[in-house]
This record gives sequence, structure tokens and C-alpha cells, in this order.
Amino acid sequence: MLSCPHYHSSFHLHRNPPAAVTVTTAAFSISASLPRRQNVQFSNDSSPAATNTNSPPPPPQPKDPILRTHNAKTASLLSRHLHHDPSPPAAPQLPEFQQQVFPPEEQVKRQELSLLATRRAPRFPGSISFDSPTSSAASPLQTLFVKDAGSAEDEDDGGGVDDETIIKAVEIRRKVTAEIFQQAMKRGKFGLTYASNLASKLGDFLDFVMIEAAEMKKLRQFEGSSFNLRAKIVIEELEVVSLIRWLKHNELSYPKIAKLINMARGRLDTVRRLAVWLKMIHVKGEFLGPVLTKAGGNILERSIEELDEIVGYLERNGVRRDWMGYVMSRSPPLLSYTMEEVKARVRFFLDMGMNEKDFGTMVFEYPRVLGYYSLEEMNQKVGYLKEFGISDQDVGKLLAFRPQLMGCSIEETWKPLVKYFYYLGISRDGMRRMLMIKPMIFCVDVEKTIVPKVRFFQDIGIQDDGIGNMLVKFPPLLTYSLHKKIRAVVIFLMTRGGVSERDIAKVIASGPELLGCSIVHKLDINVKYFFSLGIRPHLLGEMVADFPVLLRYNVEVLRPKYRYLRRTMVGSLQDVIEFPRFFSYSLEDRIMPRHKVLVEKQINMKLRYMLACSDEEFERKVEAILEKRRSLEAGRLDQKDEHIGSLQLS
Repeated sequence: MLSCPHYHSSFHLHRNPPAAVTVTTAAFSISASLPRRQNVQFSNDSSPAATNTNSPPPPPQPKDPILRTHNAKTASLLSRHLHHDPSPPAAPQLPEFQQQVFPPEEQVKRQELSLLATRRAPRFPGSISFDSPTSSAASPLQTLFVKDAGSAEDEDDGGGVDDETIIKAVEIRRKVTAEIFQQAMKRGKFGLTYASNLASKLGDFLDFVMIEAAEMKKLRQFEGSSFNLRAKIVIEELEVVSLIRWLKHNELSYPKIAKLINMARGRLDTVRRLAVWLKMIHVKGEFLGPVLTKAGGNILERSIEELDEIVGYLERNGVRRDWMGYVMSRSPPLLSYTMEEVKARVRFFLDMGMNEKDFGTMVFEYPRVLGYYSLEEMNQKVGYLKEFGISDQDVGKLLAFRPQLMGCSIEETWKPLVKYFYYLGISRDGMRRMLMIKPMIFCVDVEKTIVPKVRFFQDIGIQDDGIGNMLVKFPPLLTYSLHKKIRAVVIFLMTRGGVSERDIAKVIASGPELLGCSIVHKLDINVKYFFSLGIRPHLLGEMVADFPVLLRYNVEVLRPKYRYLRRTMVGSLQDVIEFPRFFSYSLEDRIMPRHKVLVEKQINMKLRYMLACSDEEFERKVEAILEKRRSLEAGRLDQKDEHIGSLQLS
């Protein structure tokens, strides 16, 4: 490898060797061919004293002849070189700062710094060294000595180098600690990949192990022990491997395990104790990590008695025991509150007229309402809702029905929504009605949810004030999907329902409830029923335009009314086409009693005049008809008497 030019030169030198060059070349040739241990043995030959070519070498002394063996020339040159100067080489002159004598305290400090120094990289034949050149500015120990000499400039420079050296030493110790941890995981039957991934996220825990291992050196029994042994003992005493196995068995991923162990530091027994308690209140294994990590830093300092007190208080106020695991899984900060804070939050809702049953169901439906928002923030939201004219009791009912309102922002959600409703012409009373009927509207995004639907209604011909009235009349409309629900129903009405493009805006504005009907289970079935009666599609479209709610009735309700019309009332299909609201009236309470009255009075009346009035108006209509009939009959009698009298006179 190194050798071709050098070996050839050494062979030429053997024939006619100058003294100094022959010795140096022979030494290099032997050192290159002998094992590594021989290199170490003869390393003194490369010192300045041994390789000084300015002074003439002493004459070689005669020795016993060496028998010719393998590499005889090289061996003879080596023997001549080793015996020509029996005196040891002179020691090199040290710099002045290395010749200083330090007090015992400084010597201890020097030893500590030498322990922190980086380890020498392993060497092997043919390796390339990248060591920095040795100088007084690059060596931490040398700068320390210069700093002690009293130079201010060197003191500043030395401090920077010391910090860098310490950082490098800490990084090395951290890597060593990580290797020791991975070995412990390997002994615990964990895979290498899992152990390395977990160790890469346990920076705080590994630092804790390093500190504990350094503290152990102060103990008498560990004065002479190595850092590796002390770190291994710390990891074994903490029983971290068994805890990791238990957490992994409870479906925790390694990032969550690492976060939990970093947060616990040395209190790993507390982690197991809290995890067992959480499982007792029905927290599932997959939620153990999020609950412990999101509950707050003081969760590991809470006693089991304090946590039991919180759970018992919630249970007495309507939160069932079997709901507790679900509630704590969705609202972990609740475990970090003091008992006074928990009572204040519970009283906040109970003071609005909410009973224990409503409070329990509210917490179960939306656990975040009890643990994630501050009392100040919740008071601001309740005050904003009261501006719509809602009382405290109504706000309590509203929150019990839709607690997600507490998760909405006043500035980002409610104020833009109210401003847009005012633009559509919706008054505050209308907003209150929308809020009480469908509170979920105040939890949606204006730009993504409401604006596209309003634009669609404008495209089909509905005016802005009509849209506002439509939303107030049927608030759930804003919670439906535009493409899967609203647009699909409009297309069905214009195709299968026979509604013309001119009437579609009127149908939707007058009957927005149609947009909430299922096409398969409601609209299509009703359309087929009317087709079965003999009604043409365009006539059905006119009927729907006159009475949009017609398609919302069940066929079981429509069929007996139509049968009574045709069989008992002896009506025609045209009567239904002209007055489709006939199907909206009750058969037992209105149609049959009024028809019975008309039959008894022998009166024939159209469906519109018969049904589209109150009972008092119906009675007045009947009396008017009877009065007219009596007057007509009286007039006929008078005319008949006059005719008879004239005949008698004649």
C-alpha cells in the first residue's frame, strides 16, 4: 500500500548506503513489515533525537554474525540501528506552561477536565487521522493553565473553548447513555429498531440518567466504578424497561411512551400508579398516554385521594361512573384542577337552571366544556348569547342541548356570522329563533358553509329577503350538505317532480322543508303515488308549486283521504288537482265532520270553501247558504200563490 517506492529505495540503499539514511529507511521498512506491537515498541526511534540527520552517526560495532533468515538484510540493519547508541534518547523540552507546578485543587480540576475530554478515535493500519494541530489555543487544558497565569485575553478565549469541550463531552456521554439504555432494552427482549427509535426521543430521561450516574460517584461504594456501570445501575433501579413493556401492552405508541417518561423523569413508579388508577375509572389503554401527557405537569404530583375526590364530586352531580373514563379521556386537564376549581366550574352551569341530569349528559356529550375553557372565557360567551334576548334559563337549556357552543370563538365565528345574517335581512328575533331551534348554526364557518348555500339559492332565483325568511323558517337548512342534499333535491323536483324552472324558486322559498326530505325514502315514493292516481308530471309540478309541503306527507296518510274523497264524498281527481291542500287536513277532525254537516243540510260545496276556514267561518257559510235557500224557497212560494190567485180571479 504505502510501500512500493519506499521498499525500492531501501533496496538501493542496501547496496551503497549512507549511514544516516540507511538507518532511517531500515527502521521505516521494519516498522511497516512488523506487527503493530513492534511498532509501539520501536516508536521512540521516530523522535527528534533518533532521526537527527545533522550529527554523524557513530561507527557500527562488530557483532556476532546473524544467520541468514527471512528478510536477513532488513534484520541486520535493524540490529545495527538498535545497538549503535546504548544511551536513551534525550527527553523533549516541554513548554513553560506545562512545567508549572499546580496546587492540589487545580490538579483535581485537571483530572476532571481530562475525563470530559473526547475519546481518541480508534486507529488501525491505513487509517487517516483528522486530529487538529496541537497548539496552545486549541487545547482546553493549556488554555486553562494560561488563564490561571493571569492573562485576560487568554481567559476569554479559554472560556469559550472550555464550553465547547464540555458540550462535546456531554454529547459523548449522552450517546454512551443511549447505548446503555438500548442494551437494557435488548435484554428486555425489545427489537433493535424499537429501542433505537425510543432512545432517540428520550433526551430528557437520558440526561436524568447521566446526572444520577454522576451523583453516584460521590458515594463511597461507587468511587472507583466506571460511568457505564453507574448508568446501568440507574436504569435498572428505575425499572424503566418493565414500565415501557407495560405501557406498550396498553396500546401506547413509542412517541407517547417517550413523552411520558421524559415528563416523569425519575418518578416512573408514579406513572404506573396513575395509569392503573385511570384504568379503574374505565379509561381505555389507547387513551392512557394522551391523558397523562395532556393533563398537565402537576398530574404526577397528585395523590390518588385527590383524584378520587374529583371523580366522586362529578358523580354526585350527574356524571355517571361508567362515563368517567370517556370524560377524562376527552378532557385530561380536569385532573390537574384543584377541588375548588372543579366546584366553581360545576356551579357555573348549575346556576343557569341546569339540573344534574342535564349537566351529566352535557359533560358526556362534550367533555371539553368542563376542562378546556377558563371561567372568564365562558362568562364572555354566555353574555354574548344573552344579547339575543335569551334568559339565563334558556341559555342553560341551550348549552345542555348544544354544549359545543362553548368551543366557538366570539371574534372568529359569532360576530362574522351575525354580520352576515344582518346582510340577509334577518333581525335579532330571527337569529334568536334560529339559535334556539338549531344552535349548531352558530358553530359553523360562514365562508365555507353558509355563503356557498346562499349563493346557490340566489342562482335559482330567490331574493335576499326571501333567503332570510327561508332560513328563519327552517334553520336546519344551513346544516345540510350543498352537493349531497340541497342540490340533489332541487334537481329531483325539476325532473321527476315536474316543477318548472319558473316555479322552483317559489317552491324552495315557500317550502324549504322539502330540502330536508330523503329522495329515496320520501320524495320518490310520494311522486310515484300521485302518478298512480293518474296525475301527469306537469300537473303534479303545479300542485307542488301551489302547495310545496304536498310531497312531505306519508303515503299512509294520503291514501285514506283520497279514498274517502272518491268513495264517500263522490269527488273527482280534478278536485284534488285544483285544491292539493285537501291532503293537509285531518280526516277524522275536519273532513268527515264537515262533510257530514253538508250531507245533512243537503249542501254541495267545493273543497276549498269547505276546508280552508275555521269552524266558526264554516258555520257562517252553512247558515248563509241555508238562508239563501229559504229565501229562494219563500220567493217561489209567493210567486206560486200569486199565480194561483190570478187564475181564480180570471
